[in-house]
Amino acid sequence: MNVLVYIESENGLPKKSSLEAVAYGAAIGSQVTAVATNDTAAADLGKYGADKILQFNTTAKLEANQIAEVVTQAAEAQNAEVIIFAKSILNDLAAPMLGIKLGASVASNVTALPELSKGFVVKRGVFSGKAYAELALNNTKKVLTIKKNAVALIEKNKTATVESFNPTISPSTVQIKETTQKTGDILLTDADIVVSGGRGLKGPENWGIVEELAKTLHAATGCSKPVSDMDWRPHHEHVGQTGIKVSPNLYIAIGISGAIQHLAGVSSSKTIVVINKDAEAPFFKAADYGIVGDAFEVVPKLTEALKKAI
Repeated sequence: MNVLVYIESENGLPKKSSLEAVAYGAAIGSQVTAVATNDTAAADLGKYGADKILQFNTTAKLEANQIAEVVTQAAEAQNAEVIIFAKSILNDLAAPMLGIKLGASVASNVTALPELSKGFVVKRGVFSGKAYAELALNNTKKVLTIKKNAVALIEKNKTATVESFNPTISPSTVQIKETTQKTGDILLTDADIVVSGGRGLKGPENWGIVEELAKTLHAATGCSKPVSDMDWRPHHEHVGQTGIKVSPNLYIAIGISGAIQHLAGVSSSKTIVVINKDAEAPFFKAADYGIVGDAFEVVPKLTEALKKAI
């Protein structure tokens, strides 16, 4: 089947989540076409399974409706049967718009490759990741948004061809406020490792041990809702059901009891490590590994051991 993948990039490089979307497409399709802006480095797209790259020119960050326009034109030109997005705020909006334009079945929050022996059945997270549902997509065209880590990144010995693409893009209708990301910050949504802290750290002045561990692991920092509510940490670090939901390879929770609202935001993590001096903390029931101990003793020793090992 023909597969089309929309690529998000940052500083000229495809985001890891978009590379995973390409790998997902390569696992199910005979022909994989990527759609990317013309400043996006193309080599990695071929490395992870793209056969062709359609590059188009734009000088502004696209809105969701504009993304849907671009991908609609590319899908029609390539006769794509499956269109894949990496899950993100913009793509979550663009995917259903695209579904309407193409008359396609749409599945969001997809967590695994489809079951093709049953037609085209996908597994998706529901109820904030506390459960999964199987959804059969019966329309000829299908639109998917896939969660981070839905498929492994496996390099292929392939070089993609690059073609110019000139879609019609409607003028912007939304006023966008530009923000600047601090140099060196790792976004929670992109991070492979996340280190989070909770009220067990007793105050913002003690966050140095969390930041030092995160720096050692090249990880993003997060926090529980009470911590952000008390302004110990910025609200964009709040991980949980009402904050940011993450799917890293490793999630380290320090001094977080594990309320259900927090667990809903981290349940898709591949490995969860909990450090808490309360052996009865609910988080231990969800953890793959747990350390019962005082964070102010455990975390510095863990950081020093990692510095020697890495």
